[in-house]
Amino acid sequence: MAFVSCEKENDDYIPQSEFSDDTMLKAGKSLPPGDASIAAIAIDAGFSELVGALFYVDEELETGLVDMFLNGTDQYTVFAPTNDAFMALYDALGVESISDLPADLVLNVLLYHVTDGRRAANSVVPKKNPKTIETLLEGATFNVDKDLKIWAIGNTANLVPGFVNISASNGIIHVIDAVILPIE
Repeated sequence: MAFVSCEKENDDYIPQSEFSDDTMLKAGKSLPPGDASIAAIAIDAGFSELVGALFYVDEELETGLVDMFLNGTDQYTVFAPTNDAFMALYDALGVESISDLPADLVLNVLLYHVTDGRRAANSVVPKKNPKTIETLLEGATFNVDKDLKIWAIGNTANLVPGFVNISASNGIIHVIDAVILPIE
């Protein structure tokens, strides 16, 4: 499998037409599994930095993450950072790309963006008090408040309105505007 990255003028622009009506539903409605996998949706929608991070970690550490998100049948919820979110992280860290970072660190960051099971927005975003989300990174959690803000260990992010509840065959994707960090 080959990975190809395409430059766009505005990497954060995701046209609504990128997601079919049956892929993305409003919070509170049932979310039947979509036809495409989490990885296939991320590739098709232009999340090149997130996909690149998956391939990088898989290549360096043989984690099986690409296969898990592309072909796996277990259900996950992914809080998917935009390309601009990754670019802001690279700027803050003084690096050019994800491959300039240690693969084990990138793996921990990726696992911090994933939780077990299909979690629609109505089970992630609370009506009142912040909700704690357990991640696949052992022992690591983050909180989500009613204003769509994610309070992580090392920083904050926001769920991107209009780009939550993207239903995949193996889970749900919620787009976020920053890479959340499991370190202070």
